[in-house]
Amino acid sequence: MPLALLALAIGAFGIGTTEFVVMGLLPQVAADFHVTIPTAGLLVTGYALGVLFGAPLMTVLGTKVPRKRMLMLLMGLFIAGNLLSALAPTFGLMLAGRLVTSLAHGAFFGIGSVVAAELVAPEKKAGAIATMFTGLTVANVVGVPLGTYIGQAAGWRTTFAIVAGLGVVGLLGIAKLVPVLPRPEGVHLRHEAAALRNPQVLLAMAMTVLGFGGVFAAITYIAPMMTRVAGYSDSAVTWLLVLFGVGMVIGNLVGGRFADRALMPMLYTTLGGLALVLGLFTLTAHSKVLAAITVLLVGALGFATVPPLQKRVLDQAHGAPTLASAVNIGAFNLGNALSAWLGGIVIAAGLGYTSPNSVGAILAGSALGLAFWSAALERRDQPSAPRAAASPVHGEFVSR
Repeated sequence: MPLALLALAIGAFGIGTTEFVVMGLLPQVAADFHVTIPTAGLLVTGYALGVLFGAPLMTVLGTKVPRKRMLMLLMGLFIAGNLLSALAPTFGLMLAGRLVTSLAHGAFFGIGSVVAAELVAPEKKAGAIATMFTGLTVANVVGVPLGTYIGQAAGWRTTFAIVAGLGVVGLLGIAKLVPVLPRPEGVHLRHEAAALRNPQVLLAMAMTVLGFGGVFAAITYIAPMMTRVAGYSDSAVTWLLVLFGVGMVIGNLVGGRFADRALMPMLYTTLGGLALVLGLFTLTAHSKVLAAITVLLVGALGFATVPPLQKRVLDQAHGAPTLASAVNIGAFNLGNALSAWLGGIVIAAGLGYTSPNSVGAILAGSALGLAFWSAALERRDQPSAPRAAASPVHGEFVSR
């Protein structure tokens, strides 16, 4: 079902663009509304909180709605939020537009992951999820830099109007290309909520918070780190973020491919590699070349965890995966907020602009520890296979 997955990827591209493009347009937005940069920063914080709380809320509200129709409704909400942002006469209405848009984010990726997995054979589920998330990663390579350029040249309102247009394309694609998938029989909200009590689901979500949090501990403070430690100019930061986005695209595709073959070994490799690279970033940040390579690796290793973690949640919440899938998207944003806060604390403590890398390494290493714990619990809970022994009477093998 490549075209159906393409429609989901287009929606993901629009969502990824609107999430991150505002960061490059904060000075223009602040100037137009006559507010300070920190106040304008509420557009970022508010969006993240909206995703965190909106993901389960919108999923619960959509439990009685067929998944295709719910995806279309979410894209409609996305379009409305971006149009409100583009036309907002006051900062308060601009913030309201961002909150409306954020409500579509988590539920779209959560429900979209379930739909993508159902469109393909069981052994290709992680690859299908990765295909949808490719839209999000490509947004960081193309959508965000292009949207920032358009916003600086033609005004930030133009950028949000164009993003709303992307939402229209995504809505039409879903309506035309995504098939109607029947909901599993006998699955109700209580079944969806019960899946959240599964220890394996909770462990996977904790891995999401800590693992991807490790990425954002470093990337949140990449601008001062690259300009004041590595020696890059301010203008070079945009291209370093593009490089980070390229790493995300590569990691997403690799993570989806290998998670279908060996999910837990893939998590061990990526989380372990991420912890190591983030630890080394404290040293490589002092060299322009090594810093650029490290930024690419952080993006690749960080996003290589996304398809396997999302698939892990779907597998463990089998039979009622929709709410768990959406909540796991919120877990990514919780990890972003937690790591940015911790990174700010160590910088404020006078440990330097590279200190958030150490925070990220600790978070990723903790996620790796949870992955080993999760696998150990799974092995313990699996019934042991019957042993074969020779019968002393007939010389045949019987099970004991």
